[in-house]
Amino acid sequence: MRPSVPVNENDTLTFTEDGRTALRMERPIGHPPGRVWEALTRPELTAQWFPCEISAEPRAGEPVTFTFPGGEAPPMAGTVIEAEKPWVFAYTWGGDRFHWSVRPDRSLGDSRERARHSLLTLVHTFDDHYGAASFASGWHLCVDAMAQLLDGGPVRRGDDRDGALHEAYVAQFGLGAVTVEESGAGPALRFERQLVRPARMVWALLTEGRDPAVGETAPAAFTTGNGSTGKITEVRAPELLEYEVSQEGHVRWELTTGTGHGARLVLTVTETPGDDEAVAAAGAAWYPVIEDLAARCAATPQ
Repeated sequence: MRPSVPVNENDTLTFTEDGRTALRMERPIGHPPGRVWEALTRPELTAQWFPCEISAEPRAGEPVTFTFPGGEAPPMAGTVIEAEKPWVFAYTWGGDRFHWSVRPDRSLGDSRERARHSLLTLVHTFDDHYGAASFASGWHLCVDAMAQLLDGGPVRRGDDRDGALHEAYVAQFGLGAVTVEESGAGPALRFERQLVRPARMVWALLTEGRDPAVGETAPAAFTTGNGSTGKITEVRAPELLEYEVSQEGHVRWELTTGTGHGARLVLTVTETPGDDEAVAAAGAAWYPVIEDLAARCAATPQ
């Protein structure tokens, strides 16, 4: 079921020419570009709406330092890519690129009103496509906090503890879709899904608190419920469970490190029937299993 949390329908997820993922988010801010520029570039202001303090001379080629509050993590470094006061501030952080642009809000009819309001656009470019909902929900909350700061505060930074905002972005960006890959046994279904609870909690939901063992029948939560299950061939709690569905086919569940929201689920189903209709039917059978698990995760308190 699609979450009811409102997200901006204009937020988009696309691929760049070199295969990276680009998240684009646009927000109206009721303050002139100069004030928004200050919120983006002054360290004491970034510390109030961003996860950490950003310190940089806004000039291309200059270093950027990301300092976390209370020393909760080591400082990180980046580089300014582009800076044009008060319109553009772009920098790297790790392997990611962040491009902030500010312009007058031309949706307003009166020129004086346009000068007092801004349209803030962020383009975040990264490699982890399936982490996009985590990034989008985080930026959603950050920009809300920035607006509170510019309005005069107090800044009450929101959170997404129930995962509802994250799940709304999963739905908007279609991040729960199946992909079909070729394997030695024919087409293989692959689902990759960021969840909002850690692996130990997801594992407990799947196993109902009882760790399965090799040679046992896979617990029902690891199946589509249509009887196509077999003996467990590999298990490593709380990270992996694989079981056979035929002599050569298997279903493999893996819970890996995700984005910080929770575990990353990778589900692979091999020996899917080869014709397109059968492959589509198999994908349709597994999709609600994963979405039900995601919903149960979101409904489980941390």
